[in-house]
Amino acid sequence: MQDRLESDLKSALKAGDKRRVSTLRLLLAALKNERIQAQRALTGEEVEAAIRRAIKQRREAIEQYERGGRKDLVESESEELAILQGYLPQGLSEAEVEQAVRDVMAEKGFTSVKDVGLVMKELMARHRGRLDGKLAQEIARRLLS
Repeated sequence: MQDRLESDLKSALKAGDKRRVSTLRLLLAALKNERIQAQRALTGEEVEAAIRRAIKQRREAIEQYERGGRKDLVESESEELAILQGYLPQGLSEAEVEQAVRDVMAEKGFTSVKDVGLVMKELMARHRGRLDGKLAQEIARRLLS
């Protein structure tokens, strides 16, 4: 993944794609910091986790900028978000998440809103990295109430 990111950065530099260049530079810097902190090369899962954290930061920033009425910043963060999402495997759709929640509820016998945490724990273990936790929690709450 690291090699792909560096290759894409070079391509973006040649193409003059400033948004992609800045996004990839930030991501590569974050990966370098994590590699230094770990004092070893990062595994694929660790790189993926770092990308997911960057995506989560962009989503939170978009939310804040929308509340503040800053459409220009929302647009730039959205572009960065789209670039970063291109480096992750395809996640589950909303319908697939709902089906996964229903499957966990049926298998484990969860029926109360108090069981949301247990449903989430099971879901995250089964679908690590492919599942939007916020969406899954909303669906679990809706189905259990």
